[in-house]
Amino acid sequence: MKPSEKFEDFVELVSILRKECPWDRKQTHHSIKDNLIEEAYEAIEAIDDGDFEELSKELGDLLLHVVFHSKMASENNHFTIDDVILNISEKLIRRHPHVFAKTKVKGEQEVASNWESIKLKEGKKSILDGVPKHLPGLIRAHRMQEKAANVGFDWAEWQLAWDKLNEEIDEWREAVHHQTQKERKDEFGDLLFSLVNVGRLLNMDAEDAIRQANRKFDERFRYIERKLEEKGTSIVDADLEEMDSLWDEAKKLNTNL
Repeated sequence: MKPSEKFEDFVELVSILRKECPWDRKQTHHSIKDNLIEEAYEAIEAIDDGDFEELSKELGDLLLHVVFHSKMASENNHFTIDDVILNISEKLIRRHPHVFAKTKVKGEQEVASNWESIKLKEGKKSILDGVPKHLPGLIRAHRMQEKAANVGFDWAEWQLAWDKLNEEIDEWREAVHHQTQKERKDEFGDLLFSLVNVGRLLNMDAEDAIRQANRKFDERFRYIERKLEEKGTSIVDADLEEMDSLWDEAKKLNTNL
């Protein structure tokens, strides 16, 4: 079989693998569910890096999971890849009446509000039902706040959310000095949630921001390790003053460190 750009050929390729490869044959929805998450994050990393060649490859990996899960489901008569495509097509048409019907909208906010109203009519019990509970905490906080905002439950301006953030800082500070570990954890969570809210209102994504901060720390700390190794010193033998000096050096470099 030769590589092909046709979708139906790709579906056939996955079917062959499922039938003839021992590893592919033994997989289940549960056995590869974490791989799906991993591939999604690799695609996100490619986007953050601006690497479109890599993004093309990672999207292919995601497509593989869509087709592979559909193939496994079809073996038990649950659904097929055609059902997957039909379902998402129906949903997109149904939730875009301003495009495919005669509904008039004034702008992006009204589109979002209509989207949530349509979801409730589809049987959702809450606006928040569409936010997966297993999302990373910062992403889930942002999405819940975003969905609440779509139906008007939001701060009128970011300065008000900033005041709430300062209130949460004071409460957490009080908890650190005078409350139990559980109470400290609760207040710390409230503080993080409020910080996500302020960022959202300033058009900043908390998960993107923490990934950037993590990458920055990773690069700077590796710089410290590298410089210490060049001096014949191990990171475990260096003192804090020396490490701080190298950290400051990394910050001053004309790089992304």
